[in-house]
Amino acid sequence: MGDIILIVLSVICLITGLIGCILPMLPGPPIAYVGLLLLHATDKVQYSTNQLLIWLLFVIIVHILDYFTPMLGSKYSGGSRWGSWGCITGTIVGLFFLPWGIIVGPFLGAVIGELLGDRKLREAIKSGIGSLLGFLFGTVLKLLLCGYFCYQFIIGVFNI
Repeated sequence: MGDIILIVLSVICLITGLIGCILPMLPGPPIAYVGLLLLHATDKVQYSTNQLLIWLLFVIIVHILDYFTPMLGSKYSGGSRWGSWGCITGTIVGLFFLPWGIIVGPFLGAVIGELLGDRKLREAIKSGIGSLLGFLFGTVLKLLLCGYFCYQFIIGVFNI
């Protein structure tokens, strides 16, 4: 009975982790990792210490990169701090206009931020595109990691 509860909690964490890859207010990979730890606590699946530590390292790296990829995308495309802060603000505001707000928000935020920082429209749009690409890159990294965790769950539970 205890294993069933842990497996159900693990599934909830993995699903929440996948949702967290899209919604910035939920830390997707850390939650999904907790799901694997819960599964590891059962008698059904045992991961090695090395696996758990390597996965934890990936979670930390992806979690840190997630905060910097939109700003790096904006900076790489010539953006300023105004664009970076606009990107963050646009991401948060975009949450209120799902599903498209999460995609358009970082772009518009960076563009508006750059315009507020006295940049020309062309430079602002370039910064916005960079921040959007950085945001999408971070999201893809999170989805890949959480998808891999789901794959490990399936292999472990169904002994594939």
